[in-house]
Amino acid sequence: MLADLHPNRNAIGPYVVFSRQRRADGLAVVLVHGIGTSSRYMAPTGRRLSSDFSVYAPDLPGFGQSSKPKEALGIPALVEVLDRWMTAVGIPHAAMVGNSFGCQVIAEFGIQHPERLSAAVLQGPTMDASDRSPLGQFRRFLADLPREKLPEYALNANDYWRTGVPRLLETFRIALSDRIEEKMPRLAMPVLVVRGRHDPIVSEAWARRLASLAPDGQFVTTRGAHTPNFSEPDAFSQVVRSFLNRRLGFEPRPPA
Repeated sequence: MLADLHPNRNAIGPYVVFSRQRRADGLAVVLVHGIGTSSRYMAPTGRRLSSDFSVYAPDLPGFGQSSKPKEALGIPALVEVLDRWMTAVGIPHAAMVGNSFGCQVIAEFGIQHPERLSAAVLQGPTMDASDRSPLGQFRRFLADLPREKLPEYALNANDYWRTGVPRLLETFRIALSDRIEEKMPRLAMPVLVVRGRHDPIVSEAWARRLASLAPDGQFVTTRGAHTPNFSEPDAFSQVVRSFLNRRLGFEPRPPA
């Protein structure tokens, strides 16, 4: 039976940041969610990774059970809160695993705080430059819906409701204007770009391009579509575990 992640709340300046955690010895892994969602859909992967790592999955301000600032925070502001939250919970440095917009947050974090980012796993990194428009991205989102598993619909619908339409649209605008491809060459840590083989939101060409731009980048395909962190957590967590093992040389904990 998989161990669960435990809820936690920390005051970070004017915000309260909710997170799901399972602390242990060894490498810390921070899971970063996408637009409008929360740490809930990262939890299936987090529970599997917690057999080997300390796992932390925060809700960024504006999302999930964290504080809702009046205005949507931009990516640099989200990074600053994430950095301060890591200090508050006692994480000096960590590997980060992101999905979708979470990858854009991690890329910015790696530029602003490179000493705190041991490695980055970017799963389904947005926004694909071949179709960087609101209509194009909405079409891709609709194409992804039937490729994901039904339980995620209810989970994400609830998270979108918590986020609210104005914040969702403003964060989408922020994500569209962000150029992750310009940041990849500045990420000095090991970077793994992951794409679900049936992902209509992120093309293989785009994912491969981002991996090639990172000085120490790799690309891998896994099962599923845009959110294998929820729909295919066994396969995805094994990809993450294998990458961190090879690149950071962690020692898996023996079975209890």
